[in-house]
Amino acid sequence: MNYTQTHIKKNSTVITLSAFILPQSIKEYQVIIEGTDKSLSYDEQLSHLLETFNNLRNKELKDTSVVMVRYFLSDAANQQEQLEKQMNKDDGAISIIQQPPLNGTKIALWAYLPTGMEVRTDSDGLTEAKHGSYTHYWKGSATATAENSEKQTFLLLNEYDKMLQKRHCKIEDNCIRTWFFVQDIDVNYAGLVKARNEVFLSHQLTNMTHYIASTGIGGKNACPQQSVQMDTYAINGIHKEQIQYLYAKSNLSSTYTYGVSFERGTCIRYGDRRHVIISGTASIDNKGNVMWIGNIRKQALRVLENVEALLLEANCTLDDLGYAFIYLRDTADYAVVKTLYDKYLPNVPKIIVLAPVCRAQWLIEIECMAIKKDRNIIFKEY
Repeated sequence: MNYTQTHIKKNSTVITLSAFILPQSIKEYQVIIEGTDKSLSYDEQLSHLLETFNNLRNKELKDTSVVMVRYFLSDAANQQEQLEKQMNKDDGAISIIQQPPLNGTKIALWAYLPTGMEVRTDSDGLTEAKHGSYTHYWKGSATATAENSEKQTFLLLNEYDKMLQKRHCKIEDNCIRTWFFVQDIDVNYAGLVKARNEVFLSHQLTNMTHYIASTGIGGKNACPQQSVQMDTYAINGIHKEQIQYLYAKSNLSSTYTYGVSFERGTCIRYGDRRHVIISGTASIDNKGNVMWIGNIRKQALRVLENVEALLLEANCTLDDLGYAFIYLRDTADYAVVKTLYDKYLPNVPKIIVLAPVCRAQWLIEIECMAIKKDRNIIFKEY
């Protein structure tokens, strides 16, 4: 993985970028842009961030397409409308969530930009990125209207199933990754889990078959009635032989041990590369117990150990990471975690945001993705 970092003094922003480049093949870029001047107003920070992003796309990454972009806001109720007026609505799948950047600024973004893909967004909001034998489907900021998190999750998953069926896909065969952002997670996470378990069971997704890589984390929608927001990623043209589920049983328990249904990690093998998706990972042991209760430093290190164990099963290391999202429950832990992860992940595009984990005793969670060169004549290239 190639890494670069650029500080834009004029716009008070910093770009951290990873690039996976193979000769005569699709290039993949992961970009995180953050502000650096906490004294600026939201309008100023938004304007600077979007200008930096647009300049990057029009110059250094002019041959790419935006497939997915996520905006992290500090106060969605007061910021989302202004963002929607100014952002590029043709930027593929767009996710907007209140997860305040913990560097003290009001807005940040992550974007995935590959070359060589035909990208379009259908009327139902599903973004299609097509190349060769594969069609990748991305969806951001999906919500449903219902009285509680359980019913909202049920509606979200069933509506998503209908979208996939229209494209001759199935949740159980084609969905690779989900994100669930849960308002007041200590209260509403149980409803999400119940609905997801029931929907997955109806699709024969069980501990005897497989689940789907996922992050379930605290996050707030601009609308206070929306307890759950969902982002998704699916692939058409993929075969089950290309998919490897990651367990790292020496470090981590199976998720169904404590009643939830997601995969710890998933490796997708293509003819020329592998994508390794690591779900939201916390300080847990192989019995499902929280490790190092109350100690953010040791929890942060245990999280890295768990991530490394999962990556190792896919023949990858931390050096192969394209990005990392770091979620904290307590803003006071930011300085400790930043210092640690600047040491262990010095070049990886990463962002630290305020987002409580699904168990109150987990102070930190990480999700990430790695990309590594592969050579397999059985599978089609990415």
